[in-house]
Formats: sequence, C-alpha cells, structure tokens
Amino acid sequence: MSKPAVAIVGASNDRDKFSNKAVRAFLEQGYDVYPVHPTEPLIEGLKAYKSVLDIPAALDKVSFYVPPRVGMQVIADVAKKGCRELWLNPGSDSPELYEKALALGLNPIVACSIASIGGDPNAL
Repeated sequence: MSKPAVAIVGASNDRDKFSNKAVRAFLEQGYDVYPVHPTEPLIEGLKAYKSVLDIPAALDKVSFYVPPRVGMQVIADVAKKGCRELWLNPGSDSPELYEKALALGLNPIVACSIASIGGDPNAL
C-alpha cells in the first residue's frame, strides 16, 4: 500500500517557519512529502519542486503556506494536478482564494494542516 502524498506549497528551509514545520510533521506521520518552492533545490533533504505540476505522484493533500495573492497565482495548477484536499493554513486563506478553489472543483479546508494530522505546530 502506498503512503499518502502531500505537497507543501511555500515550503521553506527556515525551521522556524510553519511551512518547514509542516514538511517535518507530515514526514513524521509517514506521508510522502513534496516541498514546492520556486528557487530552493532541497528542503529538509527532500527534492523541492518549482510547481505542483512537476511532482511525479498523485496528491492526497496540498497544503498552502503562501500569501493569498500567491495562492491565487498557483491555484489553477493545483486544480490541474488534482488533490483530495486543499488546506488553506492560517495566513494563506482569503475568501477569494476559497471561492476560486471551489469554482475549480477543489475541496478547500481552512485550518491548520499540521494540527489535522495530530501535530502541534508550536512543538516542532
């Protein structure tokens, strides 16, 4: 059985940022983690992808850690790639982005994706 796969959009090498904590939290929970960042080649030792469209796997979850204006720029790629759940973490959500996700047929969830898998973002 394959492991669930998650893309972390806006992943960072800064271990104090929630986008980095998400990478580590999902790894600890047994996910295949695909960091997405426009310029970083590696994040937490994992190959980083410039776009979700470059990820060579089907995605169960996509978790946004980018400002809503950036989310609006990449949401069409997420819809094209497909995923079961789109997590709009605190600070990455906006009513416009939520509505756009719905219009594109995605399943947006406005909540902390780290907490959703039993992690404590403040403890990572």
